[in-house]
Amino acid sequence: MLRVRPIHYTSRMDQWEQLLSDLGMVRTVDRGDWQEFDAGSGRLALHRVAPGAGDGAVGSAAGAGSGGDVPDGRTDFGVEVGDLAEFARRTNAASVEDGNAPAELVQARHGETCRITGEDGFGFFADKAAHGAQCADADPALAVVEVWFTPDAAGAAQTLRNMGARLRPTPDADETADFTAKNGGVLMVRPANGTARSGLGFEYTGDLTALRDRLAAAGHRVSMTEEAFGRSLHVANPDAADLPENPNGAMLWISAKPAGS
Repeated sequence: MLRVRPIHYTSRMDQWEQLLSDLGMVRTVDRGDWQEFDAGSGRLALHRVAPGAGDGAVGSAAGAGSGGDVPDGRTDFGVEVGDLAEFARRTNAASVEDGNAPAELVQARHGETCRITGEDGFGFFADKAAHGAQCADADPALAVVEVWFTPDAAGAAQTLRNMGARLRPTPDADETADFTAKNGGVLMVRPANGTARSGLGFEYTGDLTALRDRLAAAGHRVSMTEEAFGRSLHVANPDAADLPENPNGAMLWISAKPAGS
């Protein structure tokens, strides 16, 4: 199995819980400072940190699952799998022709896991899923999206292929690449300068106008944009008020699912 499950570190748990609920996500794990929310496709974990912890910088998942020294407002790229050893074996077997072995079983601060290291040095964890089934009460039109920003887009895309992510068509013939995970969620690769980093967003297959109205009625600041690749919503990031330089920006994006994908 393969499911998208980024981890977002925040001191504003209540605000995030409200936003995710209003988006149609359902809380399926509640362990106080660690909570998980299911969308119709994919999952998002929230981890409480102290207000203003760190500097809000994004990066590899070196601190994933801990939260003790992770910057407030950061999102770590991450996935869930069924069997860690089998996932590592298959990923490394698929990577033989590339001349590398990106998957390594390790004992992290949050327990046994599989660390994936891309050719650009970007690292993230594939954790064993605590519960496999997606919540049936979540909005089926909503998907969690995580983005791998990297100066080596081709290498990142190949790593995701080797992990078992499924490439889907994109309208642009550039270095961007979109993937779906078998058990839910969307993974995107986007070319970017500097150190590789992660990003968070959402995708919606339903009526964006209705979603905009629903979020506005719940008190969220939201706007609709028309761009070359389609329509998207921008909704106020709960971290933005206290972290003006927070890594995910002042707004979170919710894009319409591309036609034919």
